[in-house]
This record gives sequence, C-alpha cells and structure tokens, in this order.
Amino acid sequence: MQNLKIITVSDSCYEKKREDLSGIAIKEYLEDEFIADDFDIVPDEIEKIENSLKKAIKNQYDLIVTTGGTGFSKRDVTPEATMNVIEKRAYGIEIALISKSMEFTDKAMLSRAICGICDKSLIINLPGSPKACKENLSIIKPVLKHAIKMIGTKKGELHDEI
Repeated sequence: MQNLKIITVSDSCYEKKREDLSGIAIKEYLEDEFIADDFDIVPDEIEKIENSLKKAIKNQYDLIVTTGGTGFSKRDVTPEATMNVIEKRAYGIEIALISKSMEFTDKAMLSRAICGICDKSLIINLPGSPKACKENLSIIKPVLKHAIKMIGTKKGELHDEI
C-alpha cells in the first residue's frame, strides 16, 4: 500500500472551531489503497501550507492531498502555496477534476485547484467540503496508483503499460 498525507487548510479547523470532516472523508475514501496515518491542519496562510507540503515531500509521501483553500476568497491560497513547491503540473488531472465535477455542480468552474509533482510525491488540491472531496476523488482514484508508479520510475520503464 502507498502512503498518503492529508493536509486540511482551514482557519476554523486550525482554531478548533470546526471539526475536520473533509480530512476524515479523504482518509475513508482512499483507505483501501492508501495508508493515511498523518494529518496536518494548517491555517489559510501560504507559508504554513508550503511548510506542510515540503515536510510531506521530504518524508516521501506517495500522495499528498490538500483540502480547502481553493476558491475565490481572499484567504484561499492553497493553489499559490502548491505552485511554489511543485516541479511539474499535472494538467490532465486538473482538467479531469474540473470537467467531471461540472456533472455534480456548476460551482466546479470556480475551483482553482492545482495538481502537480514534486520529487516522488503527487500533490492534489481538493475543495473543502467532504462531499466535494469524495466526488473529486471518485474521478481520479482509478489512475492514482498508476500515476504514482510513473513518478517513481525511470524514463521508458513503463512504456509497455501505457
């Protein structure tokens, strides 16, 4: 099984004014394929989000999923923090998340979520609601293990599998 780091970006969860239901939803949705034994809850601050992402990358998590901070609010800065740490964008995942999420809600077009790769970690930004997390994960779950495998291989090793 591959390892999963969940980072909840929420001022209210960080201040313990609200329970982190989205992080729990992500863990439960992916627990058949990923071990999620490490959760971070950080405020909507670029530096704190970046630090959490960098620590997870340094600890070689296969998959790092953030929840929250992807909207239009002034405090929504998860995409900016993610852009500051990734080496490559995963545009296909971003496009799939937005286009398929439009089948659930027209508000999906308001997502600014970023997906990308840093070192051997795949980073996925998800919205802040548990329902939206599950919907988005249902879209990409079929390709996650293969994507992570591709990140950890040398050029040409998976040629026959693609």
